Amino acid sequence: MDSEKIISELNYKAVRSSGAGGQNVNKVSSKVVLSFSVPASAALTDEEKSLITTQLSSRLTEDNILILQCDEDRSQLRNKDIVTRRFLQIMLEAVKPQKVRRPTKTPRSVIKKRLEGKRRNAEKKQSRKRPDF
Repeated sequence: MDSEKIISELNYKAVRSSGAGGQNVNKVSSKVVLSFSVPASAALTDEEKSLITTQLSSRLTEDNILILQCDEDRSQLRNKDIVTRRFLQIMLEAVKPQKVRRPTKTPRSVIKKRLEGKRRNAEKKQSRKRPDF
C-alpha cells in the first residue's frame, strides 16, 4: 500500500462547521470532509481492496466509499492534516493481517485446583449438618 498514491486519490471538501462558535462558524468553512472510493483506487491491489471492504464494512457507504470528517480545529488546513492522518491510520489497520487465534486448553493444575476447592467447600457444608444417629 503506497500512501503517497492513496493521498493523491483522496477528495477533500470544506464545509461550514456546526455547533457553537458564533460569527466564525457562520463565515468560515473550516470543517473538512474526506472521501475515498475503495473500488476506484488504483493504488490498492485487489487483495487490499477486499480486505478493506470486509474490515471497514460498517464505515463504508453502499458504493464502498469511506467518508471521514474533522472539525476539531478552527483552521481548515489543520483539519485537513488531522483527517488525512486519521485516514492513513484506519487504512493501515484494515490492511494489517489479523492474528490467527489458537485455542488453548485449560491446564491440569487449574482443573485440579478448582475441584479441590469444590471438595473442600462441600466438606465444610457437610460438617455443618446435624449428625443423624
